[in-house]
Amino acid sequence: MDQETLQGQMPEQDTSEQKTIRREKLAQMRAEGMDPFAHTTFPKTHLSDEIIENYDALAEKTVSVAGRIMSRRIMGKASFVHILDEKGLLQLYIRRDDVGQDVYKLFKTLDIGDIIGVTGFVFKTKTEEVSVHAEKLEVLAKSLIPLPEKFHGLKGTDLRDRQRYVDLIVNRDVRQAFVSRAKIVSSMRNYLDAKGFMEVETPILQTTAGGAAARPFITHHNTLDIDMYLRIATELHLKRLIVGGFEKVYEIGRIFRNEGMDPKHNPEFTTIELYQAYTDVNGIMDLTEELVANAAKVARGEDNLTVQFEGNTIDLKPPYARVKMVDIVKEKTGVDFLSLTDEQARSEAKRLGIEEIKDSFSRGQCLYAAFEEFVEDTLMQPTFVLDYPVEVSPLAKRSKEDRSITERFELFVCGRELANAFSELNDPLDQYERFMAQAKQRAEGDEEAHMMDDDFVTALSYGMPPTGGMGMGIDRLCMLLTEQNSIRDVLLFPTMKPLNK
Repeated sequence: MDQETLQGQMPEQDTSEQKTIRREKLAQMRAEGMDPFAHTTFPKTHLSDEIIENYDALAEKTVSVAGRIMSRRIMGKASFVHILDEKGLLQLYIRRDDVGQDVYKLFKTLDIGDIIGVTGFVFKTKTEEVSVHAEKLEVLAKSLIPLPEKFHGLKGTDLRDRQRYVDLIVNRDVRQAFVSRAKIVSSMRNYLDAKGFMEVETPILQTTAGGAAARPFITHHNTLDIDMYLRIATELHLKRLIVGGFEKVYEIGRIFRNEGMDPKHNPEFTTIELYQAYTDVNGIMDLTEELVANAAKVARGEDNLTVQFEGNTIDLKPPYARVKMVDIVKEKTGVDFLSLTDEQARSEAKRLGIEEIKDSFSRGQCLYAAFEEFVEDTLMQPTFVLDYPVEVSPLAKRSKEDRSITERFELFVCGRELANAFSELNDPLDQYERFMAQAKQRAEGDEEAHMMDDDFVTALSYGMPPTGGMGMGIDRLCMLLTEQNSIRDVLLFPTMKPLNK
């Protein structure tokens, strides 16, 4: 029996009335010396899928199972029940003569949502449904609020996001999305561990927010009496570890940015950042391609590297397209920004209708603005965009061929940035000058410009080997691989404004 059918069997009754009735049942149970919340353990031996998939080996064998009641069919002295556990639904057969009159009487008073434990033997019904014939039944928890019918089938609603615990109960596809997310994260760990990377942890509370162009959350440390920031990236601390002698490091961690919220953005999200000494952006590009493809294989199956996302069929099988930013912008606009002077670039950008162009913009900034305006949204299939202007890449190494661009790529899928990577800047003098330029932008009102990080410059001054690094948004990858249109659908508990605010 599927979940939709079960949901259709749930009784429709006034919620407040049901709450009252359920509290009265709880009081009666306690008055009779049967407190459903008194149990501390239950010796489960099997999950639902284990029993169903291994019926031949388990037939007539004794098992212990537990889960939430999702449907009941009471037939006098015997009843059928479906319970939901971590892996799915399982049918139970409850007979008065087997569990005892008192227990059976109690069972008949139970509600949809109550949690029970059953010990019995495995068998098949006349309809060939694998079931457990109960010999012992215990009530493990009483549900005092009825499961809401209206949750079923709703997509992306505030109600589902606010009460994810209910969403997980009544929507099986939601459960599966988060199971897939766990597999995706594990696949990334396993892949990098096998490549000799070491997983590390870096500070979430920082005295300087760096490593990304973003507005940080500010808090205050009472003992030190200083303002501190929730990290906006893990980059600068990870590169300090490269300086310290670790040659391959990565971190999967939470990032916090005090920015807008929409289907692609949540102020708290998860990234993976990795750094490898003695390689460059090209080596990291190959690794990124393999990392994404491997995650897709784990989440979707070895032979299924295509996803349907927002009406597009996306092929995640390597190799991915590789294009230079200046070339693809020229293809879309007819303008080669890097062949122009700053003044000419600004004039061309304004002619194209780009509203954000400032009088201070360089040709590189104009190129990047044109890319965001005309190109980014068109990159449906996995595409590495290469050679970013130095003005928008303060932590990336300059190109040997053209000092105005950097050895940097971003990976785009479905018009969204999925990963960002550089040949890491390891010249402390150049890094200092770029921090100074960013600090000037910050002083002029750009709250997303990098802060000066003197300690990071000091670290680079001790010497950092040539290094390639990459950061990837895990939430966006999970959206893609689970075919979810909103970031909320891959976050167990997305940020929400309280209802009373």
